[in-house]
Amino acid sequence: MPHAKILLPAQCRGARGLLNWSQGELADKAGVSRSTVKDFETERHALHHSTERLLIEALETGGAVLIPASETGEPGPGVRLKTTID
Repeated sequence: MPHAKILLPAQCRGARGLLNWSQGELADKAGVSRSTVKDFETERHALHHSTERLLIEALETGGAVLIPASETGEPGPGVRLKTTID
């Protein structure tokens, strides 16, 4: 069974930056409040699993690829944009 994806605050900020989305845009696309995104990204609180899934789905649908940390911990988690081949 595959591991559930985990979204880190820095990945969320980075993905929004790559997609050129504001916190409000991500919130709208994910169906959550802007304060939820803001509080998560500033590490004021963790996300419920269902909210985390909504954010991940919105970011991935928008074109972000969330890169998990490797099993050894290196090189670490990250984010990139999907590439399209015409």
